Amino acid sequence: MYKIKSAVCLNYNLQLLKIITMNPSQTLVNPNKALWEKGDFTKIANSMRESGEALVASLGIKKGMKVLDLGSGDGTTAIPEAKLGAFVLGVDIARNLVEAGNIRAINEGLTNIKFQEGDATDLYELNDQDFDMVVTIFGAMFAPKPFDVAREMVRVTRPGGKIIMGNWIPGDPTLVAQVLKISSAYTPPPPEGFISPMLWGVESNVIDRFVSAGIPKENISFSRETFMFNAPYSPSTLLQTFRKYYGPTMNAFEAAEKNGKASDLQNELEVLFNNQNKSTVKDTTSIPATFLKVTVIR
Repeated sequence: MYKIKSAVCLNYNLQLLKIITMNPSQTLVNPNKALWEKGDFTKIANSMRESGEALVASLGIKKGMKVLDLGSGDGTTAIPEAKLGAFVLGVDIARNLVEAGNIRAINEGLTNIKFQEGDATDLYELNDQDFDMVVTIFGAMFAPKPFDVAREMVRVTRPGGKIIMGNWIPGDPTLVAQVLKISSAYTPPPPEGFISPMLWGVESNVIDRFVSAGIPKENISFSRETFMFNAPYSPSTLLQTFRKYYGPTMNAFEAAEKNGKASDLQNELEVLFNNQNKSTVKDTTSIPATFLKVTVIR
């Protein structure tokens, strides 16, 4: 179906940069690609499936629609979109996640979905105004050059179509924002020139980016919603999954180990994960994370 042609907030954002771009050797390749190929985000995504399905069910996707799922990972939202009958293209910068997504699609018996590598800052292989909906949940927010990202999402969306973003919120007291905030204290100072992905969680920045891409301000709306991390194991085990497989957390622990502070980081995160767990069943996890849902009418 698809053809791919080849001041508090500022401080917080600078701290987050330390986690994401702390390895100088990554400058030899695309640092965003290196970050997300470093671990195995599928291990984290397994705890996000239920919320992914629930979010997709609320988007009004109809059979036959063309949907671009950008920063798709292995299909936490893309697979449910395809199950609703949409023709789905999942684009992600990480090769391992693209491969995992295509395997999941085969295992699900879905022929109306395809995953392929691509960069949200430059979707040059995608045609103008080709999609009824662009969905990016905790995906495109991590790409550099946010104004380019907004422009590209607008370009590939048909007039009257929708862009749906899910973005983590800087300084939010729930899980993901706090994981990134705590981890940042253990990493070295950031290099210059980085724009924090967390700025996508600030409404005024979102408006600036989409207005720059030609969207009227009145066509942009926001809501705060919740994603659940649900797992049939303890919060401590979920933390270990983050430590072993989530690129930003992996980087933070590598830096902390060099400074002899890995146990301090571990202890802080243990308190966070256990305190935020809402499950009342032993050795199970249900942790909420608030995000900013952005809806743009093209």
